[in-house]
Amino acid sequence: MSLDTVNYARLERQLEALLDDRDWLTNSAQTCAFIMQAIPHLNWVGFYLQRTPETLALGPFQGKPACHPIPFSKGVCGAAARQRATQRVDDVHRIDDHIACDVASRSELVVPILTGDQLWGVLDIDSPLEARFSHEDQTGIEGLLRIFERHTDLPHWKH
Repeated sequence: MSLDTVNYARLERQLEALLDDRDWLTNSAQTCAFIMQAIPHLNWVGFYLQRTPETLALGPFQGKPACHPIPFSKGVCGAAARQRATQRVDDVHRIDDHIACDVASRSELVVPILTGDQLWGVLDIDSPLEARFSHEDQTGIEGLLRIFERHTDLPHWKH
């Protein structure tokens, strides 16, 4: 499968069928595993949760052991949490405060997840390829997360 042939509409239908439980932990784990298997050229997929103020805590993931915790003031995940906006980075080595959990990672896509006006967490996706994530990938991953949100009872963390 080449980089430009991911059928996100098909992946949305498959994820929708997979998420048959409203439990956030089960659905988080399933979503990570699904994305890791369905989308080529990834080396890490995982959730970071905002369970305490201004800090992200490691949640379910696929890949090598990860960094924990991540303050909002650092890295691509921190920027996504702070700005509540998707971050798409072509070369993480050009980001001054990038947190290198796996030196093989070159590009990163981080999408925030909100419950109402509260940040619940972020989905972090890394690739060993530079400029792995296109605008279409960003839109597709954001669509997969809308499926996750619709099928999941997201708890409200107390900060």
